[in-house]
Amino acid sequence: MNDKTETTGLSSDATEVRAQKLKLLREQIGDVYPAHFHRTMSNAELTAKYESLEPDTETQDVVTVAGRVYSSRNSGMFMDIHDASGKIQIFSHKDVTSDEARGVLPMIDIGDIIGVTGVVRRTKRGELTINAQAITMLTKSLLPMPEKWHGLSDIEIRYRKRHLDIMTNEESKLRFQQRSKIVSGIRRFMENDGFMEVETPMLHSVYGGATAEPFKTHHNTLKLDMFLRIAPELYLKRTLVSGLTDKVFEINRNFRNEGVSTRHNPEFTMMECYWAYADYEDIMDLVERLFGELAMAIHGSTEFAYGDKEISFKGPFRRVPMPDAVKEATGIDFLAMKTDEEARAAAKAAGFEVEKDWTWGECLAFIFEEKVEGTLIQPAHVTHFPKDISPFAKEVPGEPRLVERFETYCNAWELGNAFSELNDPEEQRARMVEQLEQAHARGEKAKQLDDEFLDAIDQGMPPAGGLGIGVDRLIMLLTNAPSIRDVILFPARRQKAD
Repeated sequence: MNDKTETTGLSSDATEVRAQKLKLLREQIGDVYPAHFHRTMSNAELTAKYESLEPDTETQDVVTVAGRVYSSRNSGMFMDIHDASGKIQIFSHKDVTSDEARGVLPMIDIGDIIGVTGVVRRTKRGELTINAQAITMLTKSLLPMPEKWHGLSDIEIRYRKRHLDIMTNEESKLRFQQRSKIVSGIRRFMENDGFMEVETPMLHSVYGGATAEPFKTHHNTLKLDMFLRIAPELYLKRTLVSGLTDKVFEINRNFRNEGVSTRHNPEFTMMECYWAYADYEDIMDLVERLFGELAMAIHGSTEFAYGDKEISFKGPFRRVPMPDAVKEATGIDFLAMKTDEEARAAAKAAGFEVEKDWTWGECLAFIFEEKVEGTLIQPAHVTHFPKDISPFAKEVPGEPRLVERFETYCNAWELGNAFSELNDPEEQRARMVEQLEQAHARGEKAKQLDDEFLDAIDQGMPPAGGLGIGVDRLIMLLTNAPSIRDVILFPARRQKAD
């Protein structure tokens, strides 16, 4: 089966017919792909302007619209054309349409893009219609629209041929329109809250800011091996050191050379921010306000459906320390344990398989993931993470094994990760050295110490709260998408087999 047949559900003969029509059109009208054509309004603007037009009424107003032909009836007498804003019906008849335009009609196929100038009317059945006086061929489509143009059934073709998915699937089209609205809503919220947006490098000579496998590349001019960023954290913190602003954020693309799943894509979008003279509790409040505002923008309410669940983004969210959540779920009281050995023994006694070298904090985090994470359906801030797995957060006063960190969960997914940021340069260096040693022990020989970042921290960074939000997952929730690939316009995918 060739690609055209697989994608469209039609034989290649239909493609040949279109090629023949293109040849005839070139002979008949000359330029089939004109550079200049100006419409007077979009289909949505037209619909809004004539909303009150009564049935069986014709105006004297002449308008010009354009769009792709989605349906054709009675040999082209009636056509529906769609632009990005909606559809409008086109009526062509010898009583209203020029001979030149009617000569083009037989050459028009579903999928072609045309311009139409004519008079606005509403039919007896109430359909807003343009009586076509002139028709201009703007783009001849050489490939048929997919069979049953209301949607592609093969999900892999939908991802591979996203242009056809959006062209034929109103749900997909709406979802990406909502994605744009959510991303711009995040930016507007942050700016209104006093945050300054900056742009930091995507090519790093030393990767850091998260624990992840990077994508590698090479800078030919500098003769330097580089990495696509896994996180912008270390650059954004340098911005705080500089004094440029006390509140900084970036909506950024990150790249992590890891697995692909319904919730993971190697290239993903994150909003990361840092707020001087704030802490992780201030960031919790910010997250609740942001999530609530985005839900209102998309749904008109802080309550909305995801699958068969009803989600509420109305604050305040539940706040629970990780040791308390684990104790509630399993009865294991990690705070009562003093050593790593006790933690491993307690985990094994409860039926969990843990590694022989795991620390107290690693055991706690593992059991949380196994027994608690999947129960967090309504939004909740899980606080007080183990220091062992949180190298950039400040300790909880009175409990040095825990740090002032929280992750926001909803629908059993992590949506955000935040700290009271560590700004003690000696402690920061010690933790990063330890993290580097662990990475080298795992075989990550390319991992290096970011001396430039440590030099900046030596200069002095103010106390701050920091946050990273997984934008794609948040969009999944707000648009009821079952897979992250449904909210990424062109997701990573395997190459098509020969």
